[in-house]
Amino acid sequence: MGIDSVDRPGVGRRAVLTAAAAVPAVLAVPSPAEASVTGPGRPVVPQPPDAELRRALREVSPARIEAIVRKLASFGTRHTLSVQDDPARGIGAARDWIFEELGRYAAASGGRMTVRKQSYTQEPANRVPVPTVITNVLATLRGDEEPDRVYLVSGHYDSRVTDVMDATSDAPGADDDASGVAVSMELARVFATRHVKATIIFAAVAGEEQGLYGAAHLAAQLKAAGTDVQGMFTDDIVGAPNEPGGAHTIRLFAEGVPSSETPAQAATRQSVGGENDSPARQLARFALGTGANRDTGMEIRVIYRRDRYLRGGDQIPFLQQGYPAARFTEPREDFAHQHQDVRVEGGVQYGDLPEFCDFPFIARVARVNGAVLWSLAQGPGTPKGATVVTSNLTNDTTLRWQPGAARYEVVWRETTAPDWTHAIDVGAATTATVTLSKDNVFFGVRAVDAAGKRSPVAFPVPGA
Repeated sequence: MGIDSVDRPGVGRRAVLTAAAAVPAVLAVPSPAEASVTGPGRPVVPQPPDAELRRALREVSPARIEAIVRKLASFGTRHTLSVQDDPARGIGAARDWIFEELGRYAAASGGRMTVRKQSYTQEPANRVPVPTVITNVLATLRGDEEPDRVYLVSGHYDSRVTDVMDATSDAPGADDDASGVAVSMELARVFATRHVKATIIFAAVAGEEQGLYGAAHLAAQLKAAGTDVQGMFTDDIVGAPNEPGGAHTIRLFAEGVPSSETPAQAATRQSVGGENDSPARQLARFALGTGANRDTGMEIRVIYRRDRYLRGGDQIPFLQQGYPAARFTEPREDFAHQHQDVRVEGGVQYGDLPEFCDFPFIARVARVNGAVLWSLAQGPGTPKGATVVTSNLTNDTTLRWQPGAARYEVVWRETTAPDWTHAIDVGAATTATVTLSKDNVFFGVRAVDAAGKRSPVAFPVPGA
C-alpha cells in the first residue's frame, strides 16, 4: 500500500492511495509531499478529551443543576399560554429568570458571551388559539477563530399537564423539560470562562409542547441569516434513568433519511445508498466517539430514529431546515411523571415533580453534551463539497472536497457496519483515490486539525 502525492493543474493537491481490498489499512502521511509511505492498518478509535475539557467536565455541578430544576418548577406553570407579566408565576417569570441567570454567567466571559431574548408573535394555529408571544432565551459564546461556524444545544422551558390546553394548573415540568434547560444553562456557565474556536449557542426555547414553535422560529431565523449550523442537540426529558442499570446510559435519537431531502436527492440515495449516512447520523457517530468515556461516566445508546413513537422534539425543525440535529432522552421514560396533572391516585403520585429527578444523572448528561460540543467547537468543521467521482466505471474510488483544514482523513466501512472502521490520512490533499471499490463499501471524509482533533464525517454525493 502506498501514496503518491502530486499537484494536478486545476485540481490542487491530489493523493493517490493504493490498498489491498481484502485487507484495508491506515496510512500515516506526515506530509502531502511524501511520495510513498506505507504503514500498518489501524482502526478508527474514539477521540479522547483534552486536558481543558476534562477540567470543564469536572466543573459541572449536580447541585447547580438541581437548583435550576427546582427554580423552574417553582414558577407553578410554564405553559406557553400562561401569564407573561406575573413576576412569580407563569412562563414570563421563568423566561425572565433564565435571561437574568444566563446574563450572570455571561458577565464572566470577558464579552465573548452575549444573552438575548428572541421573541415573536405566534398567530393562532394548532394548540395556540390566540396570538401569543413566544420567546427563546439565547446565550451565544462567540468563537475566537471561526465565529461563523455554529453549534447549538437546547432545552425547552415551557411545560404542560394532561390537557395540553390547560394554561393555569400547576405544571412543574421538572423532567420535561427543566432537566434539558438545566443542561443547557449549566454548560453555558461552565463554558463562559473558556475560549472556543467556533461559536456555541446555549438555548432555552418555548412553545415546544404546543407544537415546537420556539425551535421552529429559531431554526428558520438561523437559516434565513445563512448561519452555518454544523450541529444541534436538544436535551428533552433527561431527568432520570428510570431503569436498573440505566444510570450511566443516555439515548441519542438520530434520523436516517433527511427530513429536508428533495426528490432529486431521494432518487440518488435510492440508487447508491446513504439512508444510514445522513448528517444527523454522522453527528451521532461523532457524539459516540467523543461523549462516551470515563470523563463523562456515560454510554450513549444511538437510536436510528428521528424520535420516539407518537412523540417529537425540537431537533425536528432544525432537521427540516437541513441542519444536522439529534435528541438526547433518558433511557426509559416514566409516563406517570410527564404530561400529567399533579395528583395522588390509587396511592401513586402523578406529576412531573423535582423529587422524581436524579440530579447526578442530569449532570452526567450535561457532561456528555459538553464533551461533544467542546470537541465540535474546538476541532475543525465538517468538510464541505464532498463528492465521489462517478463519471467512469472503475474499481478504484476517487473522492474530492473543498479545502479548509490542516489535513484530512478518508474513512470507510462495510455497508452493513454501523460506524466507520478504517481511515487513511491523506494530509492536505483535497482529492484522494483509493483502490477499494465504491460499490462495495461506504466512504467518507473528515477534517483533522494540527492537534489531531477530528470533525464529523462528510458523506460524499455522486459527482464528476
